[in-house]
Amino acid sequence: MATAHLTLIGKPGCHLCDDARDLVSSVVTKLADDVAAPTITFEERSILDDAELHERYLEDIPVLLINGKVHNYWRIDPVRLRAALLEVS
Repeated sequence: MATAHLTLIGKPGCHLCDDARDLVSSVVTKLADDVAAPTITFEERSILDDAELHERYLEDIPVLLINGKVHNYWRIDPVRLRAALLEVS
């Protein structure tokens, strides 16, 4: 079975990051019963805890990575995210 590892890069107090987290959680929850969906893992990383992430993504947060590759910056589109996750499988 395919695996999709999602990484949300942001920082505390970022309202767009909070919105992105909620949206990603919603999409993942809705895909949980879809037999075509990959196994999905999710982690959050803060640019305040990692100098390299801070330098690379300071102006772009939130950033969502799928299996280490940038999927989207700033606002996450739920339809596009769902389609990208189903393509992983």
